[in-house]
Amino acid sequence: MTRRYLFTSESVTEGHPDKICDQISDTILDAVLAQDPKSRVAAEVVVNTGLVLITGEITTNAQVNFIDLARQKIAEIGYTMADNGFSASSCAVMVALDKQSPDIAQGVDSAQETRDQLSSEELDKIGAGDQGIMFGFACNETPELMPLPISLAHRVARKLAAVRKLGEVKYLRPDGKTQVSIQYENEKPVSIDTILISTQHDEGVEQEQIKADLWKYVIEPCFTDIDLKPTSETKFLVNPTGKFVIGGPQGDAGLTGRKIIVDTYGGYSRHGGGAFSGKDPTKVDRSAAYAARHVAKNIVAAGLADKCEVQLSYAIGVARPVSLLVETFGTGKISEDALIELVTQHFELRPAGIIQTYGLQNLPSERNGRFYQDVAAYGHFGRADLDLPWERTEKAEALKAAAASMSVPA
Repeated sequence: MTRRYLFTSESVTEGHPDKICDQISDTILDAVLAQDPKSRVAAEVVVNTGLVLITGEITTNAQVNFIDLARQKIAEIGYTMADNGFSASSCAVMVALDKQSPDIAQGVDSAQETRDQLSSEELDKIGAGDQGIMFGFACNETPELMPLPISLAHRVARKLAAVRKLGEVKYLRPDGKTQVSIQYENEKPVSIDTILISTQHDEGVEQEQIKADLWKYVIEPCFTDIDLKPTSETKFLVNPTGKFVIGGPQGDAGLTGRKIIVDTYGGYSRHGGGAFSGKDPTKVDRSAAYAARHVAKNIVAAGLADKCEVQLSYAIGVARPVSLLVETFGTGKISEDALIELVTQHFELRPAGIIQTYGLQNLPSERNGRFYQDVAAYGHFGRADLDLPWERTEKAEALKAAAASMSVPA
């Protein structure tokens, strides 16, 4: 029996209020780690009409002008005109930062395994910066091994921002959201049902003009290099309220960490609840989610499953994960137990090991001080435009060979 269903994912542009906050938080993180790689950072940002509040906890030896960083990022995003109700040059920027709690720091600086003399291994010296659960996911629906709905929603959002910045559609403003609904048959994407774009724009522009321009300059270019394209049956919705002039922080307050589904898999996979932006890599909410994606992606790249979800869990102040789960939703070529054994053998999942494997403290010089801020908009995973260490599939061949030698049935 054929099973048909729709699945929808959304994305937002870099000018969305919550994404402004994520990008400022991660710009702060980049700047602090560049001077002091051992910094402990939990930078939270709030924006509202004419206001930026930088708060949270930072322990560092770095000397950083947080106000200048915020203004520079806001201008880069595109908020440079006061009539937007929010401008890089005129908004108030307030800083209310504290240091990391010493109760947390003692467990991160010296993990339980080291404190209790359970291990002398170097990678057991750093404990997880918090308890929690993290998920990583991959599937073979796209070349980057991401679910198709979120991949397309990000693609449309990135293009929407690009045509604004290039001046191809001059009346666009920074705030925007996209949404793509995909028709599935028997777990496979077969058509694009609906594309939705809500975009901030100048006063006085007719919605029909916006719709026609977005189809020409955004939608058509987005689908030139992929097989699944919009058809005459695809519904295309633009600014369904009929107007979107007031936007950005003037329209809605923004907060760091409020777009966790946009940041990950668009709802296609489970989420542990922890946000990423503004957190240094001792916070496993972020670093272990990157590691879990790396594991899942390599399993799928190795052909050992069509879909793979990896769950990790940690206890604060403890180096080794509390639990590891691999789920392949019936698509695995070997058993989940065998996959867990392979993961244990081939991947380092202690916080110190994760930081070391992906270079999450000593940031690459070729990125010119931009590392975390570049993933703070348009997703932390599946980014073909960035060489992200957790997106590499360098372990796929080793996993495939190891699985073949195990001869374990699914």
